[in-house]
Amino acid sequence: MDTFTSVRDELVQINQDMQSLFATAKTIPGMSEDSFGDWEKACTRLRRQLGEDIIRVAVVGPIKSGKSTFLNSMLRGDFLKRGAGAVTSIVTRIRAGTHLEAKLFFKSWEEVNADMEQALALFPSLDKHSEDTTFDIRRELERQKLWDALKSLGSEYLITRDTRNINIVLLSSYLKGYDTVCDIIATDTTQHYTNDRFVVHKDFVGNETLAVYLRDVELEIDSPDLEANLELADCQGSDSSNPLHLAMIQDYLLLTNLIIYVISSRTGLRRADIRFLSMIKKIGILGNTLFVINCDFSEHESIDDLNTLIKKVHEELSMIKPKPEIYTFSALFNLFRFIASNLSKKDRVRLYQWEADRDLAAFSERQTARFESAFKEKLTRRRKSLLLNNHLERLSVILSGMDNWLGINQKILTRDSQSAQEIIKKLDGHHRRLRQIKSLINTTITGAVTKLKHKSSADVNRFFEMHSGYIIGSLVKFIQNYKKMPHISKKKIDLPIYSKTIYSAFQGFKQSLDAFITEDINPEVIRFIKQKEKEIQKNIDKLIQPYDVMLNDAYNEYHRLMERFGVSANVEGRPGIQLPDMEALIQHAGLSPPKIAATMRYSASIKTAAIVHFGFYNLQRKFKKLLRKPVKERSEVVHRALQGGAQQMKRETLKSVLANFKDYRENLKFGYFSKLIEATASGLAEILVERFQIYFNDLSTIVGQINHTKMDKEQALKILKEMEVKSNQLKKRVDRLREKIEDVG
Repeated sequence: MDTFTSVRDELVQINQDMQSLFATAKTIPGMSEDSFGDWEKACTRLRRQLGEDIIRVAVVGPIKSGKSTFLNSMLRGDFLKRGAGAVTSIVTRIRAGTHLEAKLFFKSWEEVNADMEQALALFPSLDKHSEDTTFDIRRELERQKLWDALKSLGSEYLITRDTRNINIVLLSSYLKGYDTVCDIIATDTTQHYTNDRFVVHKDFVGNETLAVYLRDVELEIDSPDLEANLELADCQGSDSSNPLHLAMIQDYLLLTNLIIYVISSRTGLRRADIRFLSMIKKIGILGNTLFVINCDFSEHESIDDLNTLIKKVHEELSMIKPKPEIYTFSALFNLFRFIASNLSKKDRVRLYQWEADRDLAAFSERQTARFESAFKEKLTRRRKSLLLNNHLERLSVILSGMDNWLGINQKILTRDSQSAQEIIKKLDGHHRRLRQIKSLINTTITGAVTKLKHKSSADVNRFFEMHSGYIIGSLVKFIQNYKKMPHISKKKIDLPIYSKTIYSAFQGFKQSLDAFITEDINPEVIRFIKQKEKEIQKNIDKLIQPYDVMLNDAYNEYHRLMERFGVSANVEGRPGIQLPDMEALIQHAGLSPPKIAATMRYSASIKTAAIVHFGFYNLQRKFKKLLRKPVKERSEVVHRALQGGAQQMKRETLKSVLANFKDYRENLKFGYFSKLIEATASGLAEILVERFQIYFNDLSTIVGQINHTKMDKEQALKILKEMEVKSNQLKKRVDRLREKIEDVG
């Protein structure tokens, strides 16, 4: 068992034993069920949070760089589909489990049809439906009409920006995969494949006609090398021709703690890599990135040849990230060694050949060891700050409070009634002051939350300002300045050609706009979100300072009061007030920013009639007259119609894009930042209550025992003594665990 897992399990056990102490205390005659309500809530939260604290590691890189093979080598088994298609847009998440299980989350029919509606914007050669109806793939007639329309398109309409038209690929993939998935989606959009059927998931993620139906994939693997509370993500190729794939990676990067960027030794660093890494740098998360050059032994004649490549990659990366951490090894070589007994004859021969080249093999082994050491060090350092210290500190605070409660109550029960009442009277005065402070805390935090929400909303509005803001201004400028207008040859002037030309123009325009959004707009949005998160925590942290002083003064006063009555209060290491970091708070609150990929789903709202109002329909009414005119005059009319249609297309697109960003702005304000502020303030309030609770005990129950029988007193004292022994044992375990955490870090 790894160190982190053992520390976490011990924390869980100590927390459980703390809750047992509360249960024991309630056996004292007269104790109420809610005597330790705040502490019990804290212990319940802690147990839940230990399960929620996830370290997310994104494995990214270009298509065919070996990301899935790399992850398989980390997991010591062939779990992920290797060589999956470049069209799939799925981020496959991997977590530790008790057995093999693949969870496939399929899109609903509504989501599938919405995707297809987007792809069908301005689609030519398809009399599919009128203006007020939508496409539904479940209708056989509509599927057949779409098939016929796709077949009627010439090759010139199947390529956009020097690659396959992504909308044609999407539509044909949905149609080809329909018969396989129709019964699945009709039954349940979530499918589980366990143990022997685990491999079935590869049939879906590795086949673009089926993967298109997937919304999410989560694998649970019972590998001893996959640590608890760790999530690995196999992301789509960063050089995918579909900008939506990049947007989906960006959405996951918003939640990521560590990035592993995989580079193939066959290609080295390419322009697409530089572009993607520059985008990560713009976001502000490049600093927490490890680089892996996935070495293909067959591509390199010698170590010198490989070192030349490494040096070149290092020089190029250094222009983006100073002192990049680079590790070079063969993921496939490592994987083959782990699964040697299950290799095919061909792969076994390859493994023997690689092992025979001792220089390359030894180099790969050393680099693998370096990477594993660095990876674990980054994880443990991150976990120490994110997961362990905060939880251990909160347990320590509760134990200190319990220690004081036990000491004071034992003193009271061993005194006569008059002396005990005198202690209670003095403590009541102290408690009144604490109640006033707690009331002030609630008032101050409530007021601060209101102010922070107003400021946050104002900042978001300013960032997405419709007239002078960078984001909207850049979008407007890009759309207005887009110059690639449609063109029709003079020899080919007819309505079908016109329709296809408008469609082709729109696809090129949309592809260019989507690329601009993902490469220029989204990074700025993500950076803004990250900055606002830090600002929110900084503002909440400012609230802590005056209460830290109050807490210190109250603690010292309490200690002096206890000394006056001969009661030894626990004053070791007076706990300060410190919020968990923002990533932990976000996870515990179950929050995540709105999906930035949603801003790119604008074409579904662009109606064909609106876009080509000037161009197509006016042209249709005049076309018979045009046929009797000279070719030159006809071409001029068609050209003007195309220009008008293109301008209308741009106007409608701009309107739709702005509407999407307006929705995103409102979701960011109220669905994320507002809730984040509330969650952060709530976290502060919980921590403050826990700190004050150390010496804010309700002693009325124990005082009541003074007037009861001697037997009741003796029974209560016996229980308190037993609790004291267990409490001291728990404190020793906490101290040992604190030392162990120091070793982890």
